[in-house]
Amino acid sequence: MNAKKSKSRGLGRGLSALMAEVPEEAGGGTTNSPRNAELRVPIERVLPNPEQPRRHFDTVKLADLAESVREKGIIQPLIVRPDPKTDGSYQIVAGERRWRAAQKVKLHEVPVIVREFNDIEVLEVAIIENIQRADLNPVEEAAGYRQLVEKFGHTQEKLAQALGKSRSHIANQMRLLTLPKDVQQMLSAGDLSAGHARALITSEDPSRLAREIVKKGLSVRDAERLAKQSAIPATGRSSKRQKRSKDADTVAIERDLSANLRMKVEIDHVAGGESGQLTISYKSLDDLDDLCQRLS
Repeated sequence: MNAKKSKSRGLGRGLSALMAEVPEEAGGGTTNSPRNAELRVPIERVLPNPEQPRRHFDTVKLADLAESVREKGIIQPLIVRPDPKTDGSYQIVAGERRWRAAQKVKLHEVPVIVREFNDIEVLEVAIIENIQRADLNPVEEAAGYRQLVEKFGHTQEKLAQALGKSRSHIANQMRLLTLPKDVQQMLSAGDLSAGHARALITSEDPSRLAREIVKKGLSVRDAERLAKQSAIPATGRSSKRQKRSKDADTVAIERDLSANLRMKVEIDHVAGGESGQLTISYKSLDDLDDLCQRLS
């Protein structure tokens, strides 16, 4: 499907309309009858969505679901679309956990309902379905937002309105992707909370601080204090503190730019004046090349 064609239509066909077509996930039990007739297709013809924002599946919960599928079968059909790359196959829009559970218990067929979703609608449904069920960890959620922003050109404001989230929540989650990979892994594993991670975004050495936070079991408030202390060297402490004292609007702009560029951005505005400096810090030549391409 051509994602560019869907841009002019706003955020897909309307998220509320999309989600009305995606019933709640269930392994067993009774559910309302689906509006469209379901099909039963060989499980090998059902393929996962490669753009699925969810990358980690809880093994214990998946085992419980598999046991339910073994006893009762799949009561709630998977929502799929015709696979855009493989004729005769289907791509999962909603219900990958049920598909994985069916594989575990070696089912030969799975019930599906076919929908004509385009690329952007598939991604929207996948993100919303997981967010509504709190199935995504903070890094996966942030990556999903970034996909919608970068791949389909949506603004944070449009996402916030469509997803029922605040713009600050969208921006704060996306800022987590500016952290080093090892810190993101701690966040994905649940060793750090999103609050811990946000406190590290502007620090000089977030990896070292993250390890210290995990080792000492620090609270979010303690992590914030630790990050502030590490940002101010022992010498020239007062001058650094004075330099970092910025109004809330400047700090918000810094964070938004950092989230969009995925690089550290600092703004030093001359108090009472119209001029100042904007500093962008990159960690590799690849980052610099990416920045040059964006600016040109």
